[in-house]
Amino acid sequence: MRHIISVLVDNQFGVLARVSSLFSARGYNIDSLSVGETDDPAISRMTVVARGDDRVLEQIVNQLNKLVDTIEVTDLTGEDHVERELVMVKIATHNGVRSEVTEVVNIFRGKVIDIGRDAITVEVTGSTGKISAFIDMMRPYGVSELVRTGKIAIARSPK
Repeated sequence: MRHIISVLVDNQFGVLARVSSLFSARGYNIDSLSVGETDDPAISRMTVVARGDDRVLEQIVNQLNKLVDTIEVTDLTGEDHVERELVMVKIATHNGVRSEVTEVVNIFRGKVIDIGRDAITVEVTGSTGKISAFIDMMRPYGVSELVRTGKIAIARSPK
């Protein structure tokens, strides 16, 4: 089972290395890892996506909570949450396909972020499925470069 774990940590040198080594030391693979500063520059939020059964998740959460730099660990998998991913794709635009590419980008509610003589760079955000579908649509045009974030997620506010 795939788990999305949100970890608030002190924004300190070496915290990322300690968290990732916690996973590797126990033989758990990280599917994706995204880290960024929160509204408080002293705190960072890590969104970790990993696979394993409930026992594995419980062990990961317990180990994360033992790290000195950890403030809070939340398993978002069972909670109502919103998750997104970002992709930036550079697409070859030879043979007059720029308008076709732009149409597809607009359908996916993406943005053109750079235009060159022979390529166009776009960004799209959304669910993993949406991002994968967009990449599949762009492949026939000639993807020359692609960069994709891991998931980021946040719990929904109570209604």
